[in-house]
Amino acid sequence: MDADHARAAELDALRGAFTTGCAPALGWDAVRVFEAEHGIVLPEPYRTFVAEICDGSTQGPPEWGLLPLASLPDGWRGGGTGRDLVKPFPLASRWIWTDHPRPVEEIQAEIDAVSDHGSVILGDEGCGMYWHLVVAGPSRGHIWLVFEDGAVPFGAEFDYEPGEAAFPHGDSGFAGWVKHWAAGNSWFDDDDE
Repeated sequence: MDADHARAAELDALRGAFTTGCAPALGWDAVRVFEAEHGIVLPEPYRTFVAEICDGSTQGPPEWGLLPLASLPDGWRGGGTGRDLVKPFPLASRWIWTDHPRPVEEIQAEIDAVSDHGSVILGDEGCGMYWHLVVAGPSRGHIWLVFEDGAVPFGAEFDYEPGEAAFPHGDSGFAGWVKHWAAGNSWFDDDDE
C-alpha cells in the first residue's frame, strides 16, 4: 500500500468496481479545497478516486453505499461538530474498549477520538458499524471498522494489524477494501458473523 501515490492498476480496478451508482467525481480543485479546509492530504488512491472517478456511490461498499467525501452518515453524533481530521487517528492496533479494565465512562474521550479524529467516514455497515479511512496518524491510508464495542483494522481476520501479509489482497487501504468487496467476500471472518 502506498498512501502517497496512486498506481494505474489500482485506479483501473476502482473504475471497474464502480460501474453504476456513482456520483460525479469532485474534480481536483474541490479535493484541494477540502484538504486545505481540513489541513490534511487525502491518502491515495482514494484521493484520485474522489477527484477523477466517483464521489460516493449508491452501490457498496459498504452495505448502505459509499458516502461522498464531505458527508457523514445520517444521525452522526453531534452532527459531526467534534470531528477534527488533522488530529491523528489514535490507533495503530485493534482496541475493544468494552474489554478495557476501566469503565467506558472513564475512557469516553479516548473512544470519541477514535470516531472523530483523523479519518473520513466511508459509510455505514448497519448496526452502528462505520468504515473509516484514516487520513492522519500512524494508520494513515488504512481502513478501520469502528463500532459500538471497539475499532479494528480491515483485514482477512480482525485479529490482524494494518500492513500484515494476512490481508486477502495484500492491501489494507482503500483499493484493497474495494477489491475485497468487489470480489464478493465477507467483511468478517466466520467467527464474527
